[in-house]
Amino acid sequence: MSHEATLTLRQARERYFEENGFGQGGNYDKRWVRVDVGPVPFWFPNSKERVRALRFHDLHHVLTGYRTDFPGECEISAWEVAGGCTDHAAAWVLNLMGMGAGLFFMPRRLARAFQRGLHTRNLYRSEYGETLLGRTVEDMRRELGMETPVPAPTWKDRCSFASWSVAALLMSALAMAVFLTPLALAAWVLASLLH
Repeated sequence: MSHEATLTLRQARERYFEENGFGQGGNYDKRWVRVDVGPVPFWFPNSKERVRALRFHDLHHVLTGYRTDFPGECEISAWEVAGGCTDHAAAWVLNLMGMGAGLFFMPRRLARAFQRGLHTRNLYRSEYGETLLGRTVEDMRRELGMETPVPAPTWKDRCSFASWSVAALLMSALAMAVFLTPLALAAWVLASLLH
């Protein structure tokens, strides 16, 4: 048994924050957050809905071992989509965008993460609080089914991955359109002013 397995979720999450430079408490109280997509930084509001989902998402990183780099975020997005994000709207949107981005660069890794998510449970159905944070990593991994081998995908699993992949690509396209439209408009105005 690893040392991390004996830590409480609170202790393991604080270690995760420190190792990833997220600051004490994960910066949940910040009004704006920065997310780097490759070399490009994006700033967006740190809404209550995002923080509500992020509290579970960060614990999922601890439990699954998926990293916080681009591949790891894409993998955990697929894992969370497969397991379901219940009523966490921000989680659905962000995870579908993450999954959509990953489909272009690492579809096999995403398929494996999605398959793992289909056959394990996640914390989105849990009540966030002291009781949850006091559980050990080992106990939670066992309770969520993370200790058992992931079965080979069935046709039903493959169809589920294909369906969610389409949804992820549509969400990514919508997000890009929303993001790029103002940039294109600004470039057009600037070009018009320069001529």
